[in-house]
Amino acid sequence: MRCVKNKEMLNGNQQIFEQIKKAKSILITFSSIWNGDNLSSALSFYLFLKKMGKNVEVVSAKTEEKNPGERAGKVFSFLPAFNEIKRTVRNSNKFTISLNTRDTKIKKIGYRVEENALKLIITPKKGSFSGEDVKTETKNGKYDLIITLDTRDLDSLEKTFQENTTLFYDTPIINIDHHGGNEEYGQINLVQINAVSTSEILFSLFDSYDGNLIDSDIATCLLAGIISKTKNFKTANITPDTLAATSQLISQEARRDEIIEKLYRSRNINVLKLWGKVLTRLSGARNNQIVWSAVTLSDFIKTGANKNDLPDIIDELIVNIPEAKIIIIFYETEEKDGDPTTNFIIHSTKNINLMDLVGHYNPKGDEKLVEIETKKKLEEIKNEIVELMDKKIEQLNF
Repeated sequence: MRCVKNKEMLNGNQQIFEQIKKAKSILITFSSIWNGDNLSSALSFYLFLKKMGKNVEVVSAKTEEKNPGERAGKVFSFLPAFNEIKRTVRNSNKFTISLNTRDTKIKKIGYRVEENALKLIITPKKGSFSGEDVKTETKNGKYDLIITLDTRDLDSLEKTFQENTTLFYDTPIINIDHHGGNEEYGQINLVQINAVSTSEILFSLFDSYDGNLIDSDIATCLLAGIISKTKNFKTANITPDTLAATSQLISQEARRDEIIEKLYRSRNINVLKLWGKVLTRLSGARNNQIVWSAVTLSDFIKTGANKNDLPDIIDELIVNIPEAKIIIIFYETEEKDGDPTTNFIIHSTKNINLMDLVGHYNPKGDEKLVEIETKKKLEEIKNEIVELMDKKIEQLNF
């Protein structure tokens, strides 16, 4: 069984593979906020291009402490080729100085290093050189194609983009994503907002080129992305295309049992204890369109869990409260002076851009998942944030 693809999609896919065939060195990258879909997408594309015989590297900036994507880098480390992900782009920019020697030949070349300056000393055989004879050029010498996955804009790449802006401006970009807020910054943009995940889009893309190249490792990566995005097929956004892709991937020996074991059956008793604490304080508003709970520093100590276990709790809330549009977990951590600091994670299941909504709190994350630290007391910030979310839901009139 194969996914149905219209003529327009086939043309788009052909354009992508024409670029790939011409490229000698390819960079795959994705948002610095790691999640199951972007990790799985990047690794599947890396493995697929390797099977095509391409020279390819995958790079994504290291997630910082308190980044909600930090946990994904541990949970999905079982995926094939995970250790091939590099955190920085090798410096590949070349700065070239050209001197026109058509009318004036060179007798000798030397240089002198001074404070904050390198001076080239060029002695002509006869005559002289002028400023008009000199040209400079900055050129990327390593990659001739960039593929971005599950990344709404270049700023989401953070250091990968910030430290290599010339590379991104001078190199063709293929941008593949399923988010409606994607800025379509690539020379080729494959953005399908009706797709559940970027992994689902890649399955269709790979299958349109040569489905026989999808081996067990590639299929496992793609299925992991789909399962992660749909919370093991428990979310309401699953489509017939999602199910068709899943069926085909399983027939191509995707290791579903391994994925489920790593993502959902490996939670320890400490997480279950923490889940109990969250449930006892669970509150809701607007018919549970907004749900929230709080975890104190004492809760972490008593259960033996920690803040890295909170994404598991959010996953459970998403599955068990399907009407929830916004989920918030407030929690305390201990500062160096011993006083607790209040933090909170907000997850949006609808088209609400959290980075815009809570931007003044200096959040870390993306439009769907943010984490914030504040010096305000837990009760104070809880009331403030819940009121803000309530106004947003009222404005959107879901």
